[in-house]
Amino acid sequence: MTPEHHYSVDVEWLGNRGTGTSHYLDYGRQGLLTAAGKHDIEVSADKTFHGDRDRWNPEELLLAALAECHMLSFLHVAVLHGLVVTAYTDAATGTMVQQGDGGRFTSAELHPVITLAVAEGAASPSEEEFAALHREAAEKCFIANSVNFPVGHSPRLVVA
Repeated sequence: MTPEHHYSVDVEWLGNRGTGTSHYLDYGRQGLLTAAGKHDIEVSADKTFHGDRDRWNPEELLLAALAECHMLSFLHVAVLHGLVVTAYTDAATGTMVQQGDGGRFTSAELHPVITLAVAEGAASPSEEEFAALHREAAEKCFIANSVNFPVGHSPRLVVA
């Protein structure tokens, strides 16, 4: 039997300015994401779509989920290969195209910078080995395996 994992979040729209959705410009796009035992996340549409730029939008949340999932998968892969990661950052980017009133992501690119502690006299991974570790992490990432657009990786290795 394949293990299943179930998740639950609540979304509440906070943008009723008194007349609901009576007109496209008459309502706010603000909302609140909540989940039991977690901090609330204030959300909105992207500013382009009349949202609040101070709140997370769905596009940023999707990109954040991809970047975080890859980070967690890479950390796991590092342990499996006996590598000691001491720092990890990513400046992920994504491209979405608008098609009529809808749209879709066409790509995402992760730019992780990983610092490894390498013992004196030990060899750090080659560029090919480092790229292979990222491919392995990508194969293990639940979120990247759930989207229908390419998620690329432009990693940089720093040896401490």
